[in-house]
Amino acid sequence: MQTAQVFSFHGGIHPEENKTQSLQLPLGKPSLPKELILPLSQHIGQASVPLVAIGDQVLKGAPIAANNGLLSSHLHAPTSGTITAIESRPIAHPSGLSDLCIVLQPDGKETWTELKPLPNWQQLDATEVISHLADMGIVGMGGAGFPTQVKLQGAHKKPLSHFIINAAECEPYITSDDTLIREKTRELVLGIELFQHLVQAEQVTIGIEDNKPTAIAALNKTLTECNSKIQLVVVPTKYPSGGERQLIQLLTGQEVPSGQYPADIGILCQNVGTCVAGYEAVYLGKPLISRITTLTGKALNAPQNVDVLLGTPVAHLLAYADLQEKQLNRLIIGGPMMGYTLDSAAVPIVKTTNCILAANKKELPAPAPEQACIRCGMCEQACPASLLPQQLLWFSKSQELEKAEHYNLFDCIECGACSYVCPSSIPLVQYYRHTKSSIRDAREAAVKSDLAKQRFEARKARQDAEAAEKEAKRLARQQASASKAVQTKKTAPATKTTEKSALNASNSEAAPQINDTTKKLKVDVAIGKSKLKKLQKQLVEAQEDERLEDISALQLHVSEQEKALVELETELAKAVKANPTKKPSDTPDNSVEKAKAPANDALKKAKIDAAIAKAAVKKVEKALKKAEELQAPEVDAIRQQLADAKKRADELEKVLDNPSPSTPPTEQKPAVSAAQLDLASQVKKEKIAVALAKAKINKLNKRLASSPEDAETVSKDIEAAQQQLVQAESLLATLIESQHNSQETS
Repeated sequence: MQTAQVFSFHGGIHPEENKTQSLQLPLGKPSLPKELILPLSQHIGQASVPLVAIGDQVLKGAPIAANNGLLSSHLHAPTSGTITAIESRPIAHPSGLSDLCIVLQPDGKETWTELKPLPNWQQLDATEVISHLADMGIVGMGGAGFPTQVKLQGAHKKPLSHFIINAAECEPYITSDDTLIREKTRELVLGIELFQHLVQAEQVTIGIEDNKPTAIAALNKTLTECNSKIQLVVVPTKYPSGGERQLIQLLTGQEVPSGQYPADIGILCQNVGTCVAGYEAVYLGKPLISRITTLTGKALNAPQNVDVLLGTPVAHLLAYADLQEKQLNRLIIGGPMMGYTLDSAAVPIVKTTNCILAANKKELPAPAPEQACIRCGMCEQACPASLLPQQLLWFSKSQELEKAEHYNLFDCIECGACSYVCPSSIPLVQYYRHTKSSIRDAREAAVKSDLAKQRFEARKARQDAEAAEKEAKRLARQQASASKAVQTKKTAPATKTTEKSALNASNSEAAPQINDTTKKLKVDVAIGKSKLKKLQKQLVEAQEDERLEDISALQLHVSEQEKALVELETELAKAVKANPTKKPSDTPDNSVEKAKAPANDALKKAKIDAAIAKAAVKKVEKALKKAEELQAPEVDAIRQQLADAKKRADELEKVLDNPSPSTPPTEQKPAVSAAQLDLASQVKKEKIAVALAKAKINKLNKRLASSPEDAETVSKDIEAAQQQLVQAESLLATLIESQHNSQETS
């Protein structure tokens, strides 16, 4: 017996037990069913990949599916027979959904494939033995089915101080591990020593609850006969002491930190069923094709534990245990605390199925209707993971996923202790499961979004590179053409003086460089205009959708792009002015049209100014109307702005009605000054302020419609926001007027 100290853990409960019900009969051996249904996902991680096809003949123990990556496992035929289907079938899962399964029709011969044990495993490298366990499809048989090879490989992160064998089996009704210990005690001890050889832990401990006296006696006897150094520690019966982290705390006093695994603190846990499966894989060469499962519940006339082949339908086992269908109220896979209801008895047994509970109405009555939380705090006192179930419930109901994750939702082991003690009958575990699923979905969506963004950026970069390459080739062709023209002129008859020929040759050689610079600037200006147009379109969409967080960022990008475009246009104008090129159209025949061009440009500018002035009048009129409705103090100032705007619009209209025929040609448009750029930036910022104010008013109106009880507060907020809008529109009109005056002056 143990000599080590037994510690305790926070919370825990003592639900009513009923373990004796399934221990009255010896271990049963059901007959072969008509078909075995083998889901490809019998473990945590990726589903296995089929190795067989419909119509294939397979032998017992032959591989029929291979692992699909690191976190996966192999699958083997539980008996000999024919593969009749590879299709979607209902499986045992809380969602009640179907999954891809291999359907095997037994031939009744039970013909084994060639078995390959490892008789000299002590002389082999640990990696080879772990690889053999992976080939045999060994997974954790007490929880989520974590692939054993991954767990053993992770144990080498740091030296192990404790190797713990979980024999607690704290769930009420379940006795499969208890039966396994009684039936295969020696195999269990040898399997533990096998794993100890692989992980080289300093101390090996079996943790078992004190409600299993027969199993404890069998273990003590076998450990003594084998002169084993394995330590047997009996812990008090308390749910959920069989949880991995809780058993570690009971036996070592250490608590696994949130977000870490036991191996991170030098501890490894394995279930007794996993140890026996490891023994059979190494000593006998048998893959994992069967397990011991508890059949219990008052709707069964012959509750018992059975050694059942994987893939056996639950309905076949219920018939073997003499199910009274009229008494059946709920069919649960797993125990009453952590199990879930089955919608159909056609689902198969898998590697992690430890119990089938067929309960009548008296045994498991329907849960009471959910009521409001009374904040009693009993759930917090019962939680073995030291969480705050009440706050996690609020976050789950309101879908505040980040807060739920921040409060360590994923540390919840879904033991059901909080739901068990809740006086309001709130199904807390179901809420937590749903929220965990939502968080996982959000993570997957974020990963897909990041991948899509990366693909888009790579495609854009590829397109830009291709465009740049095409432009470079085009410029190279132009330069080659210019060089060829120069050579042609050099070989022409010498009809001009030597000095003039030299000058022409010099100009011809310089022309390609000048043209290249000018053309590059034109290309940059065109690209800049395209980018500006896209940014302006995105800004308009953000303003229409009232995405306040995007408006400021987009406006900043627009301003920066406008400044960059102005700089490029200024450089282009300087290049054109410094290196004027004579066009073929510059002949005496079209001199009249060229003389008219400046006048036409002036007329176009006057039309644009008149249109802008009219738009300014409309904006100021709109602002004045709102100010008069709200009786704002800025009414007089806005009226004066309206009068000035109308006056300017009238003046521009007169200019358009009576254009001067002798308008002198306008000079080249000068570069935009720093003051004009600053004024344009202020106009853009004020437009943002107007958009934000409008968005705020819209949101407040929606809030007023959805929350009438806050009408007084919301109405005040709306009034204040409207005043801000009037002020912003007034200031915007003033800035636009100043911008126009500045343009005229320049």
